[in-house]
Amino acid sequence: MLRKIVAALILVPLAVVIIAFAVANRQIVTVSLDPFSASEPAAAVTLPLFALIIFSLIVGVLIGGLAAWLRQGKWRATARRLERRVEGLRKKVDTLEGTTGGPTIVPDAEPAPRRLTLKPPIE
Repeated sequence: MLRKIVAALILVPLAVVIIAFAVANRQIVTVSLDPFSASEPAAAVTLPLFALIIFSLIVGVLIGGLAAWLRQGKWRATARRLERRVEGLRKKVDTLEGTTGGPTIVPDAEPAPRRLTLKPPIE
């Protein structure tokens, strides 16, 4: 419940700011991808300014997320390797627990003789 309240406290003001930004920046802009002809570009897109900025932010977030995901690849690989090792060790423990059945006691074995050596008292 608390998580929903915190999400609402963050998302509602963010939505208000985005809507206000979109209303304030409704001017139509032309984005040209042709560096050689400014008057008649071969590749151009005409759209509202807020759409261009929001689209740029979304692309930036996606590129940043992809870069972070690629950087953390070695940690994910290490985690997968260790999970496989732990699973192998669990299987080994399960098989050892299933075959032993308890301690092995040899009934006719004599205990080893104990030798206790004491140092002479210090005077």
